[in-house]
Amino acid sequence: MAVQHPVPPAFLRAHTRLDRPSLVPEVQLHVADDVVALWEAMETEGGGAGQDPPFWAAAWPGGQALARHVLDHPELVAGRRVLDLGAGSGLVAVAAVLAGASGVLASDVDPYSHAAVGLNAEVNGVTGIEVVGDVLDEELPAIDVVLAGDVCYDREMTARVLPFLGAAWLGGATVLLGDPGRAYVPKEGLLAQAEYDVPDAAGGAVRRTTVWRLP
Repeated sequence: MAVQHPVPPAFLRAHTRLDRPSLVPEVQLHVADDVVALWEAMETEGGGAGQDPPFWAAAWPGGQALARHVLDHPELVAGRRVLDLGAGSGLVAVAAVLAGASGVLASDVDPYSHAAVGLNAEVNGVTGIEVVGDVLDEELPAIDVVLAGDVCYDREMTARVLPFLGAAWLGGATVLLGDPGRAYVPKEGLLAQAEYDVPDAAGGAVRRTTVWRLP
């Protein structure tokens, strides 16, 4: 779970601006207006070609829904150890801390995400977030709650994520999944907890987004 290839925070500050997600105005995030230009800057200034797309530079619908739900229902995380799976910007991790989580693991494979989580935690004045890498093939960390936003975006990722979420649930963790109706989310075995209309980070269209709970 070690974090590798640290990204200078100055790069993120230079290529993003602060904004508040429409559904979670309590939180500020470093976001990009022009994702293509940011991606090009990552390749030219940040280490060459082959960089992953900057998913961390937007507030995706599933993450916004999870963050909103946690802030509205702090009892879900208060005093508990939380894993933000596929943390991206760290929006959900920040919301969990604001809702009273005792500590948060923010897991993402992208080193740019690691830098973004740190910056976004700083600008929101929160502490207690530990950034880690890919946990899906690791031994389950000691957590009480798993918050997974927008993780079922393709077949391959879903095939890795669902067994991990199931194992966390079997281990006694509360598992919540935020998703705007992607085809790979299973139609059975999940209980809807809340629904929100959230503008899509990729295009602005409003998407009906559900917070699901493993029963």
